Amino acid sequence: MSDRIRRGMLITNNGSEAVEVSLSSRQLRLAPDEEAFITPEEGRRSPLRRALQERSIAIVRPATPAEDEALSERLDAQ
Repeated sequence: MSDRIRRGMLITNNGSEAVEVSLSSRQLRLAPDEEAFITPEEGRRSPLRRALQERSIAIVRPATPAEDEALSERLDAQ
């Protein structure tokens, strides 16, 4: 069985109020209808999974390899 390559995701706040999610490497705050990219590791964390289950955050689409790389570089620079 081949190993699956995990990719990040583009998520959005689909609610009417701002949402804050505490991730392992950063605090993510999304205004209503705001979108942000998350890493594959962040997508597996409990706080984000809880927000997805509560439907305060929704997954828009998987990140492209270029978007994944750009996010990783930006987070490494912080």
